[in-house]
Order: sequence, then structure tokens, then C-alpha cells
Amino acid sequence: MSTARVVEKEGFAALALRLRGQGIKDIDLLTAVEQTPRTLFVPPQFAGDAYSSRLLPIDCGSFVEGVDLAVRLLHLLALKPGQRVLEIGTGSGFTAAVMGRLTERVLTVDRYRTLVTGAQQSMDKAGIRNVIVRQADGSNGMPGEGTFDRILVTAAFPAMPRLFAEQLVSGGMLLAPVMVSDTECRMLKLVKTGSRFDREDLFEVPYLPIVPHLAQAL
Repeated sequence: MSTARVVEKEGFAALALRLRGQGIKDIDLLTAVEQTPRTLFVPPQFAGDAYSSRLLPIDCGSFVEGVDLAVRLLHLLALKPGQRVLEIGTGSGFTAAVMGRLTERVLTVDRYRTLVTGAQQSMDKAGIRNVIVRQADGSNGMPGEGTFDRILVTAAFPAMPRLFAEQLVSGGMLLAPVMVSDTECRMLKLVKTGSRFDREDLFEVPYLPIVPHLAQAL
């Protein structure tokens, strides 16, 4: 068995134990994570830390959140077959790849061309075909793309982004990080029922503030 395969097997086994301790036992989700080799989505020098819970740096001054947080967010999204998902902030592409295994179609966007190219290459290696990776300014969502069942945002807003809420179907869910003070960023959950929104404040997350517009140099 190759070294990478051993890292994957042992890393996933340790992760599954930690997640069980947090009450996350969703077999479909865990299977999707196991089938998406995380070493494909982190820089080669960090392959040994692919399944750790710490932040890992990637290109363009961005980072990959720890795998525990990534799976915790996916668990909260309660993804199902047939759903359409929008992700703002592709990063490494790992969360989009796992979502692609659980849903019908994922559109993931990032302002950095370098990250979009890298994520697409990782998707191809992982054999995932229903995730569209696009360079776009996602600060207002993707208004021309219709509505989505789930929206996951991984860049922090100064306040709950209302424009995104309009791009949700009834019964849809938005997870977005919001700066609640100068130093604290919290994940917020918004569920749309008809024209009503139920908001729930979740937990602190390490995301960076969102930057509008496409990156020019990267």
C-alpha cells in the first residue's frame, strides 16, 4: 500500500473517531469524506497533516480549514441527493468535492484564478464531474444562476448577507460566517421558510473577511 494511501486510511480512521465524539455519525457523509482523498486537496508538504484539525496554508494567502470543521459544516448542511448547492470561497476545493458526492450539482466560486485552477485539477484527480469551479466575485452570491437548496460561504461578512437569502429555495439553508466583533467571527445559519427566515448563531470560526471583486494578479 502506498504511503499516501496509509496516510488516508489512518487519517480518516482518526477523524471518524473524533467526529463520533462530536455526535457526527452520518454514514453517507462519512462515506463521501472517505471517498474524497484529502491529500489531493492540500499542498504536498502538508500531506501528513491532511486529516488534522489545524488550518493549512494554501496559495493566495488563503488556507484550508481543519478537516473537523469542514465536516462539521457539511453535517449541518444536511445534504441530500438531488440538491443544488452554491459555495462561495472554493479554497482547496475539498468541501465542494465532498458536497458533489452527496448532491446533484455544486457551483463553487473563488476570486483567485490560481485556487480555481488548483481545485479543478484536484476534482479531476478525484474523479468528480458534477462540481463546477468558476472564478467569480461571490460577494453578492450568484444572482444569475437561479436558486439553490444550500449555500455555504467560507469568507466572513460584516453582517448577515441578505442578498444570498434571496437565492435560496423555500426550505433552503445558508451557512455564512459573520464578524460579530473586530476579532470574533461566528458561523450563522439561516433557514428559509416561504418568505420567513429563521436565524441561528452557531460557533466561532477562523474565516477571513470577504473581499469583493476578482483578484487581478492571482
